[in-house]
Amino acid sequence: MNEGATTVDVPALLRALCDSCEKYKGETFADLFTEDGVYHDVFYGAFKGREGLEAFNRLVFGAGEDYRWDMFDPVTDGRMVYARYVFSYRSTLPEANGARAIFEGVSMIKLRDGKIAEYREIALTAPALVEMNFAPERIARLAAKQGAELKGRAEAQRHLAD
Repeated sequence: MNEGATTVDVPALLRALCDSCEKYKGETFADLFTEDGVYHDVFYGAFKGREGLEAFNRLVFGAGEDYRWDMFDPVTDGRMVYARYVFSYRSTLPEANGARAIFEGVSMIKLRDGKIAEYREIALTAPALVEMNFAPERIARLAAKQGAELKGRAEAQRHLAD
């Protein structure tokens, strides 16, 4: 096992994460994270600490209902977990007309002391945005925001150098 690795029942942790979202349990969601844990959402950005995580949970559930989240094929070295996911909800945004937004992605989870220290994701978002009848300009703004976030991360800097 790698230095700094912890022993975690990964399938149970992932199911608890998914269940806390599906059942609108912000407090349970936050309990899965370390005190300084961070959730990086592909749309809404970073939310840190218990209050931030609970606020994120409220924000996400203000835009939809009937949430479903499933994780597949998790891989871990005891410090990091990678898992493919399918996530969906029925959008309550007026322009969506009740459409089910469905996303496929990959979760990248840093563990510390048996909890989530950092959650980050890569998600295929465009099909869901089209399904929810987002205007092309709005989709372009969201894509630009995601691109700017990537360019601002340390691991992208070598790719931006001339």
